[in-house]
This record gives sequence, structure tokens and C-alpha cells, in this order.
Amino acid sequence: MNLDKLQQWLIDTNNDVAYVSDPISINYFTGYNMDPHERIFALLAFKDAPAFVFAPALNVEEAKNSAWNGEVYGYLDHENPWQMIADLVKKRVDNPLNIVVEKSHLSVDRLEKLKIAFPNSIFTNDLSPFIAESRLIKTEDEIAQLKAAGQEADFAFTVGFDALRNGVTERYVAGQIDYQLKLKKGVMHTSFETIVQAGKNAANPHLGPTMNKVEPNELVLFDLGTMHNGYASDSSRTVAYGEPSAKEKEIYEVDREAQQAAIDAAKPGITASELDAVARNVIKKAGYGEYFIHRLGHGIGLNVHEFPQIMEGNDVVLQEGMCFSIEPGIYIPGLGGVRIEDCGVVTDHGFETFTHTGKELKYIPVRD
Repeated sequence: MNLDKLQQWLIDTNNDVAYVSDPISINYFTGYNMDPHERIFALLAFKDAPAFVFAPALNVEEAKNSAWNGEVYGYLDHENPWQMIADLVKKRVDNPLNIVVEKSHLSVDRLEKLKIAFPNSIFTNDLSPFIAESRLIKTEDEIAQLKAAGQEADFAFTVGFDALRNGVTERYVAGQIDYQLKLKKGVMHTSFETIVQAGKNAANPHLGPTMNKVEPNELVLFDLGTMHNGYASDSSRTVAYGEPSAKEKEIYEVDREAQQAAIDAAKPGITASELDAVARNVIKKAGYGEYFIHRLGHGIGLNVHEFPQIMEGNDVVLQEGMCFSIEPGIYIPGLGGVRIEDCGVVTDHGFETFTHTGKELKYIPVRD
């Protein structure tokens, strides 16, 4: 179990208590997922005592009925949660010296409150790297969830392509995708804001959907994903609405070649930096290197962005079970942009993608 790994890590590193605060991390260790909004939600784990979940009172019954089978304690809004946590911890560890927190998540304000509650404890050690490393290799069940999320993304592309019409806005198309995901697939949460970018807007990689209207004879970029049982999908496709310019067709083919080269090269033993270079060199050779302005990819799992980072300078060696995106892009201001993205898993023989929407340039007929 994931919680066993955390307890063993506490033993190996001689830390007394782990204060886990990121809801995604809590889900990883307990199987219980919820959004506490501004309230306190934490998992407290120990070397040699039972872990417990601490949550707002209005979520206690939900937590008890979840996959988590340990203790659950709640607090009311008018109560002091930090003192309650300290009292609960000291019933398990009389005098905790080393308390580890997720430095990548815990706010300064909340760390200061913990220090007041535990005045004799040390908070210098960081739990975040251990959690990131623990989540690096996915289990068969996690991969199955990621594949299911990928199928939902493929459905979303079909909806988005069908929604393209003369004069519809990017926000309209994105709205159709989100609505149909809920209506037809029961998807209540996307993994990020659905992105639709038409024409020149596609030169801005993370510009959200705007009131810009789709016009004939331009490229339209889609970037979307869903959450399936807590696991994310993330995929991009670029299609032609009508007949794009020769330059747009050219950058599309260069980007497609770069993405396929990286997919073909992704296998156990290559480093993240080397894989980034495979795609980047294709784009550089074609003369568009300055327009590929981000890393090749990012890990995916419970978060839409997690380790490993597939980028220059990262010499982590890819291993079977690692899951990440391969998403080269070419973005030319004043013209437009192309990104083709699939997430997948490293297998013993290569890279298996979670999305399967075709990548030959798709021409959507102009229509009113």
C-alpha cells in the first residue's frame, strides 16, 4: 500500500510525523479525494502509530465511507484546528521532534500555525520529493485509469471538431466539449480549462478560449483533458478548418514528424533530456527551433502536471511504468500555432499512448 511506503520512509529517515496537506497526495495515500476549499484537510502519518485523516466536520462522514479505513477526525469552523491536530498527534507520539511537511504545497501561514502548535518540533525536512518519486512509476490499475481518461479525451476531440462552424467563438466550442462530456460521459471535472484557439490565437500556447471567432481557412488548436476516478488525461490536436496556408501546412507536418520521432524513441534507458532533444532537433532542422518554446512533456497521473519533466537538462532515466506527455509545438506570432500531444506509458518495448485521435492533418469542411 502507498501508506506503507510513507511509514517506511519515516522510519528510514528518522522522522516522527508526516503532515500531508495536498489533497492529491492525501488521495494517493488514502484513496479519499475531496476539495476542502479554504478549510484544513490533512493526513497525519507516523513511524509506528496508526495514521489519521483530519477534515472539516462536514466531510467526516464522507471520509469514513470512502476507501480510507483509518481514523477520521473533524473540526467545526469555530474551533482551533491546529490545537486539535497537536492534541491528536501527541496521543500517538508524546514528544514529536521531526515533523515533515510538503514544502511544495503548504503555505507559509499554515506552516507558522503548525510551528505554534508544535513549539518543540523541527520542520526542516521536506516530504515533497519523496511523494513525487513514489508516484513516478504507475501501477497497472493507475495505467488503466489513465487509459480510460484518454478515451474520454478522444471523445472530446470528436465533439470539438464537430462544433466548428463559421463565426462560432472559441468559448462556444469549448463549452460544447465540456457540456457533452458531462451529458454523454458523466465527466464532472476536466483536468484543466478546455483550450480552443483559432487562427493567430494558437500562437499563444496557453491562452484560454476567448470570444475570437472561428474563420474559414485557418488552423484550430485544441488542448483538453478529463479526470477519471481521480486520474487525468491531457491531449492536444490541431485541425484545419477549410484550407490553411502552405506555411501552416508545413509547420503542421514538421510538428507531427517531431512528435512521432519522440514517440518512437521513448523507451526504457533513454533520458528525459535525450528524448526532448529528439523532437527538438527535428524542429530545429526544419528552421523552426526558436518557435518551440516549452519542454517536450510532463508527467501525468493524479495531477495533470507531475514528474518526470521531459526537458533539456533533466537526466532522469526513463523506466517502464513512467507516464508522461509528448507534445512538441511550433508557435509563430502573427500566423498561428500547432501542438500535437499524447500522454502515454513507457513499456518494456516502447511507448503506448492513452489517446488515439488521428494525427494526419484533419480537414474540417467550412460550414455555416
